Amino acid sequence: MPFTLRPAAPPDAPALAHIHTTSWRETYMGLMPEDFLARMTDEAARQRRQASWERTLAEGRELVLVAEQDGEVVAFASGGPARDHPGVDVELYTLYALQAAHGQGLGRALLHALARELGAGGARNLALWVLDVNPTRQWYARQGGREAGEKVVALPGGAELREVRLVWDDLTRLR
Repeated sequence: MPFTLRPAAPPDAPALAHIHTTSWRETYMGLMPEDFLARMTDEAARQRRQASWERTLAEGRELVLVAEQDGEVVAFASGGPARDHPGVDVELYTLYALQAAHGQGLGRALLHALARELGAGGARNLALWVLDVNPTRQWYARQGGREAGEKVVALPGGAELREVRLVWDDLTRLR
């Protein structure tokens, strides 16, 4: 099914929140503690995400792109200045798609469009954090990302998640 990419706008916040929480549920079921996943994907979490996306889009704090099919937002990506990646210019903060939209090239198109936009601003390289058990970890590697470290994130209740840093040393290779 054809899709279009465009910059996100404030009215997209509800769709971003829906995709964000739904994608977490679809991707991480069985990969993280159930109680934590439930708190991150319930209605209260969706409302918190919507408020956060409303602020982000209103303030223009990061670049956010959406993919639409038949007028409906089905995927999105966001990025901006690297937060905790020493020596890296920009970071891919989010890349989420509804499971029904997987396999259509939306993720690749969003990643490349985001890289083009961030590169046009002078960025030379890009990094992201991905959960070590996330199935998209291998997808990012196929897009040219190389593993460059990891961190452990402590969850309430004593559980831990491991995240892996992926880096693209030359952003022009993603354009």
